[in-house]
Amino acid sequence: MDKLTHFNEQGRAVMVDVSDKPVTARTAEAETRVKMNEETLTRILEGSVAKGDVLAVAQVAGIQAAKRTSDWIPMCHPLPLTGVNISFSDNGKDTLYITASVKTTGKTGVEMEALTAVSAAALTVYDMCKALQKDMEIGPTRLLSKTGGKNGDYSLPNRIEE
Repeated sequence: MDKLTHFNEQGRAVMVDVSDKPVTARTAEAETRVKMNEETLTRILEGSVAKGDVLAVAQVAGIQAAKRTSDWIPMCHPLPLTGVNISFSDNGKDTLYITASVKTTGKTGVEMEALTAVSAAALTVYDMCKALQKDMEIGPTRLLSKTGGKNGDYSLPNRIEE
């Protein structure tokens, strides 16, 4: 059995030492969704939510969250991100889809940054729309793809969209 890399000799959690890993180009893409009433989605898309432009604020929140992932997730390495993009789509009815694409050139991947970005963007949508609807549902949240690193590339065959 392989030695567990996230534990020290006392069995306590450690941040993995990536000193000897090569620097490679790395990307990750993640997605989530926010299910809501049709009226709530319409108000978001029309820009008529009292708190302002929901998608613009959620986009900034997602980017900020990606940049600060190591502050949220204890064992994540702080990474110099070279690109973060948050995009939105909808099903024309009751679901907002949020996708994050994150890039870096480094010794460890950006999967957690992409997952954190979509999560923060979705939470921001909820926060800005909770006066309209409190029973919105967030998720599932999942990694769509990643490139780079010793474990190679990963890609999910299909999206959440119904």
